Amino acid sequence: MSDDILTTEKRRFHIEEALLILLLILSLVGIGITDFSPADGFAYWLIMVFVFASCAILIGWLQSKHRAEDFKAILREQSIHWATSFLVIGGAFLVEKSERILPEDAGLVILLILSLSTMLDGLRVGWRFSLVGLFLGASAVIAAFTEHFFWIEVLIALAIIGATIAWEFWLLKRAQP
Repeated sequence: MSDDILTTEKRRFHIEEALLILLLILSLVGIGITDFSPADGFAYWLIMVFVFASCAILIGWLQSKHRAEDFKAILREQSIHWATSFLVIGGAFLVEKSERILPEDAGLVILLILSLSTMLDGLRVGWRFSLVGLFLGASAVIAAFTEHFFWIEVLIALAIIGATIAWEFWLLKRAQP
């Protein structure tokens, strides 16, 4: 592999890993907010839909090698994907407002919707995004069954970060002659 390709791969790895860490931290913040105030948690997760969409578009743009025609297709796909996710989360909010589910339960449902959207988008933009989705889904399930779940989720997030960094270093080391 040439040095230019390795440099580009390392740069992309650093950006994608930084986004993984950012999304995991923001997810932990959202889980904490939702635990203390379900109403504030709902607003936070709505904002996070846009943050996740922006990160997915950024990763897609990096993968397109900055070609305008590829970026237009990525932007269209991502916009449709995340707009439908936003609509479904809005539907969960309306179900909660009809008093069919409790606000605390609505937060978990919204977290599961965001989890599914993120995992599915990971099929397009990369496995790290799917890992964040899996983390969100696991967080919702853990929160449903455990009262003191936050520190468990912090440990899971740290394990994900450590495993992805170790995996990438192993791949880069293997690629070098």
